[in-house]
Formats: sequence, structure tokens, C-alpha cells
Amino acid sequence: MNARRNFRLGVDENGLGPKLGPMLVTAVMARVTEDGARVIERKPRGGLAERLGDSKEMVAYGDIALAEAWARALAMRGAGRPNAAHETVDDLVHAIAFEDRAKLRAPCPDHVAEQCWNTNEEKFVATDELVATIGKDLDKLASKGVTIVAVRSSIVCAKRLNDGLDRGKSRFTMDLHAMEELVISLQKMAGEEVEAICGKVGGFGKYSGAFGPLGGQMHAILQESRAKSVYRFPRLGDIAFVQDGDASDLLVSLASMVGKWMREVLMERIVRHYQGLVPELPGASGYHDPVTNKFVLATELVRTEKRIPDDCFERRGKGG
Repeated sequence: MNARRNFRLGVDENGLGPKLGPMLVTAVMARVTEDGARVIERKPRGGLAERLGDSKEMVAYGDIALAEAWARALAMRGAGRPNAAHETVDDLVHAIAFEDRAKLRAPCPDHVAEQCWNTNEEKFVATDELVATIGKDLDKLASKGVTIVAVRSSIVCAKRLNDGLDRGKSRFTMDLHAMEELVISLQKMAGEEVEAICGKVGGFGKYSGAFGPLGGQMHAILQESRAKSVYRFPRLGDIAFVQDGDASDLLVSLASMVGKWMREVLMERIVRHYQGLVPELPGASGYHDPVTNKFVLATELVRTEKRIPDDCFERRGKGG
């Protein structure tokens, strides 16, 4: 990548491989100075390193306070949807969601919507002190030339993933296309060319033939390798797909952190819904593990009684 651009994006996915729950694709956009660009391209240091990094290592099922604090602090600074509230968990989900409420619920039969969109007993878990600390981290980044201006998460539910599979689109393909949509949207917000760093989408080394929203648009291939693939689009800017991007790029790390919070909140809604229907039903992460397998079996009867379509509950395919 040659000329430095004023706006930098970090994009990553969460939940590509699970058995249950949505896949999240999240983008964070920052206005950066020349000094700020150097800050983004190195691992966090000092206290920030204790609060920002690989979300898989810093946030776990049942322990999402840190990720929530980042999401709340970003929304409090206006990085979410314009004029969006962020007083409740549901407010925050929709302040960050790329799709509006109507589009998110469009695939949902009326009798199924409660499975994914209930807010029963939902509450924030991060302390105000932690949110304030993250706010100071954001202020410090701004003083170094990195000002976060937007965060958006595309929510790709099990139904959409299964519908995509029926159209011949793998999870990898839908992940890539969601990344493209986010970059296109945030570039329009920036009003000038941007530089986007995306976590490498598994299964792809060469992306030109796999692009969806960007498919057919003229572009130059700047680099294609196992570790990094880079493409230049006129008027849009440069898009790079980087292996382990969340470990090497601050904005990709931040996108992964917010996406992790979104994924856990939305999966927990599914769990709570069925816990209200099946006595003593334990929680489940939604990933391929024995506890999730038991959750699927334990809810089978009630799902049949409630006429919950399998495609609205469990993903088909293996993610390839």
C-alpha cells in the first residue's frame, strides 16, 4: 500500500464455525494521522495490552465484560448508528448492528422471533469503572492520532447461513461478502478512499473470483500470498486480507472484540429462550462441543412442539 489514507478500517469475523447462533462480521473505522498509522500497525502496549488483543484469548463464554466495555465505550463516543440509544443491551446491539431492525427480523417467522430477539433478564455485566477505563484508552489513542469514528457488526443468523448454503454459498463466502458490504458502507461514510485490513477469510488465497458486492469492479491485484492478499479498487481504496490480523492490527483486534460481545449476547438469547421452556436446561456456547450437542438434543421435543424450523436453529454444513 502506497499513499497513506486518512481513514483506516479493521474488519474481522466471530463465530464462523459454531453449530448454533449467528456469525458476526464487524468493522471499526478510525481517522488516522501519520503517527496514528504506526500505532495501529503494532501490538498494543502497556495497560492497553491487558485490555485489547486476540478476543479468543481475552474473552470467553460466560466472561464477556471486557468486550462489552469496548462496545459501550465506543457507542458512548458516537461510533454507533447516528442518534442511537445505548442504555440497554438491546439498544447497544442495534446501535452497532449494520442491518436495521426490520432487515434483521425479515427472515423470522412470527412464532420464531422470540428465540433470537427476546431480552429476558438481559443486563450489562461490565462495571462503570471498566467502561471508564476503556474510555480513557480511546482518549489516549485519539491523542496518538487514532480516533475511532464508526463501528458496525453484520449479523448473519443461522437461517441466512443455511439459505446461503442452498444458493451454493459457503460460510467463508458469506463472511467475505459481509466484509465487502461493510467496507463499501463505511467508505461512503468517510467520503474518500480508505485502507481496509481484514482478517484473512479461510479457504481463500485469491479473492478476485470470490468477491460478491465488489465482484466485477475493476481492481488491481497488489499482492497474493498465504499470509496476505491486497487489492486496490478505484474510488474505494485498498483492501488487504491478513492472516492473524487480530494479532497484528489494532483495529482488527477491536473489531474482533466487539464482534465477540455481539456473538455472545445473541447466543445467550437463544439459550435463555429454551431455558424458559425446558426445566434445568444448562447453558451452551453454541460451538461444536459435548455441552452444545446435549443442548440440541434436550430442546428437540420443544422445538418440534413450537414448530421451530431446523434452519432457524442449527447450521447445516461444516463451514467450508
